[in-house]
Amino acid sequence: MSDDSLQIFADEAEDLLSVAEQALLNLDDLNNEVDTLDGVNDLFRTFHTIKGGAGLFGLDAIVEFTHIVESLLVKIREGAIKIDEEMVSLFLSSRDHLEQLVENALSGAESLDEALKAKDEVLASKVSAYLGDSSTDNKAAQVEINTDDRKPNELNQAGVENEHWHISLRFGLNTLRNGMDPISFISYLNKLGELGHVMLVEEGIPLWDKFDPESCYLGFELTLKAPDSSKESIEEVFEFVQDDCKICILPPFSHIDAYVKMIEALPEDDLRIGDMLVACGALTEREKENVLSTQDSLSDEVTAAGYLVEVPPLGKIAVGQHVVQQAVVDAAINKQSNLKQKQDSAQQTIRVNALKLENLVNLVGELVIGSANSELNARRFSDPELNEAMENLLHLVEEVRDTALGLRMVQIGETFNRYKRVVREVSRDTGKNIELKISGAETELDKTLIEKIGDPLMHLVRNAIDHGIETPEARLAVGKPAKGTVNLDAFHDSGSVVIQIKDDGGGLSKQKILNKALEKGLIQDEQSLTEQEIFMLIFQAGFSTAESVSNLSGRGVGMDVVRKNIEALRGQIDIQSEEGKGSTFSIRLPLTLAIIDGFQVRVGEVQYIVPLDMIDECIELDHSLRGKDETANYINLRGEILPFMHLTDMFGTHSHINMTALDKTALAEQKKHRDNIVVVRFAGKKAGFVVDELLGEHQTVIKPLGCVFQNLKGISGTTILGSGEVAMIIDIPEMVKRVVSAGNNTGNYNDTSSKAIH
Repeated sequence: MSDDSLQIFADEAEDLLSVAEQALLNLDDLNNEVDTLDGVNDLFRTFHTIKGGAGLFGLDAIVEFTHIVESLLVKIREGAIKIDEEMVSLFLSSRDHLEQLVENALSGAESLDEALKAKDEVLASKVSAYLGDSSTDNKAAQVEINTDDRKPNELNQAGVENEHWHISLRFGLNTLRNGMDPISFISYLNKLGELGHVMLVEEGIPLWDKFDPESCYLGFELTLKAPDSSKESIEEVFEFVQDDCKICILPPFSHIDAYVKMIEALPEDDLRIGDMLVACGALTEREKENVLSTQDSLSDEVTAAGYLVEVPPLGKIAVGQHVVQQAVVDAAINKQSNLKQKQDSAQQTIRVNALKLENLVNLVGELVIGSANSELNARRFSDPELNEAMENLLHLVEEVRDTALGLRMVQIGETFNRYKRVVREVSRDTGKNIELKISGAETELDKTLIEKIGDPLMHLVRNAIDHGIETPEARLAVGKPAKGTVNLDAFHDSGSVVIQIKDDGGGLSKQKILNKALEKGLIQDEQSLTEQEIFMLIFQAGFSTAESVSNLSGRGVGMDVVRKNIEALRGQIDIQSEEGKGSTFSIRLPLTLAIIDGFQVRVGEVQYIVPLDMIDECIELDHSLRGKDETANYINLRGEILPFMHLTDMFGTHSHINMTALDKTALAEQKKHRDNIVVVRFAGKKAGFVVDELLGEHQTVIKPLGCVFQNLKGISGTTILGSGEVAMIIDIPEMVKRVVSAGNNTGNYNDTSSKAIH
């Protein structure tokens, strides 16, 4: 097998192991046996699929380990062993070990190293301990038996009287390689009784160019008249191929439920209703042909008469002829419907390399810049037809841009689900009873952002458990329920994605934070801080209020890195906390790091871009809005106080009106000129920015700042305009924060680091 094929197996195994982890974590929350059994069945199918894929590549270590795990899962499915919390933990450890085995195989290692081999033996021993004596043969039970041993007179009216055993047989791909002859097993059944109907299932046979002569693709549906045989004697016929094959045995005089289960277990994806009924033994081939003949006759009659009616489906005709029960037909219809949905879903999904998507987005970015340049040149010609064609082109470019960016948007729910495992394990380590609640899992975010936000979120969740949630005894003492709650929520707000980590623990102690900050020299005794400024001290390097160092926290390492990582993504983190009630950490991130809709403005001779989704409105700054105080840096906007600032003060640029006191022409021009205010909103706060001119919307390709300008305040990036000039993208969160905190003190706007732009 090629390395590419092995990589595909590794990718699929990664997805399956993720599904297995969620299934295991869900088992902790299930209180009824039906849902628990469904979860165990899902888990069995996941491990069995990995085992089958590993067998194709000769990955014996994976096959052998999953073999043992499957044995335990079979015992649980049969009801011989009851699953408990300790067993779930063992399965989770087994899942992690399988992940390491897959990584080891992908690295090209031919055998396990000492550490991995030792872990393999320990886990295999723990799993085998649950199995007892049944583990000595080290075989996973691959035979699924759907039986009902009651006599015909004990069946209710829903029973189906069938004098034959029905055997559904699918040989494994390695049957021939292992020296087994499939036909010999079928021939041996004649020693037990009389073989009746034998149907070859051909759906598993691939196209000729993919056909492997050493692989076995055969499947059979058999009927056997053997009144003196037991299910054990029939099962023994296939003893040597049980591990490789899938065998279902349906005994005589079976209940309808057994036929329904047989239909649900059919592996073929393209069987029609009639074929399903024949395959499960509910309908004979002769009966199916009779039903089809009736259906054809009805079709001919309808066509000849010219009626606009539909011919009844096969299932309805079969029920009408009393050759099959409606419940069995309904099961076949549901099976076909589910398979069609899976096929449609599979056809709509394709696995694409992330680097290819990255290159596509980069090319679309260049296309956006090129189209802006073309639009600028088209305007110079003043040709109506050319301008109209250019408008159509720009519209198409915008759709291509949105589609390309949409390819990188993924739901954040998968990231959130990873923390179920964290909460479970940390809760056990700390002796706390904690529940994780997730909401907003369907919220979409750029894949690049999701990958980079994972570690900061992990740290905040662990901190909420370790620092935030109290012990059950402490919670009961203050009137709280013994079980603590950590909420993970995500939602869109003002063109951003907000992720909140909320706990109902003890909250942050402002006094304790202040004392620790004074001790470390981070603040002075006479310094006055707002509540938010006090809370933000916990993000200082080396800061920790933990009374003791644990394996989770207390060393003062991590929270400063959390803030740096979030800010590196053009994000912002805020804290709300009430002592004794709990804390909420809110992370606000841009939807994407690539291309945005912007609004172009001019200040002096310099052009800037404001993210369009953060703009509320644009208004003209006139005397009626200022009131009596012409020097105030706020206006009355329809009864609401709106603070604003001049971008010329912030960035040190000069107004486009450059004059002296003796220049009367310039003075007259200044009186005619009126500034504009761009009103923006961020995190529930509004502010205004005074600019010289509003230039309109602009598709903006974000270019990151170079290393020299990474600490520049008020600027989040740059873009290239259609003219080839570089325009700065204003960092709205930072600017709103400055305007709101500055209040009436206009001097606070100036910042020496920002004037480097000039």
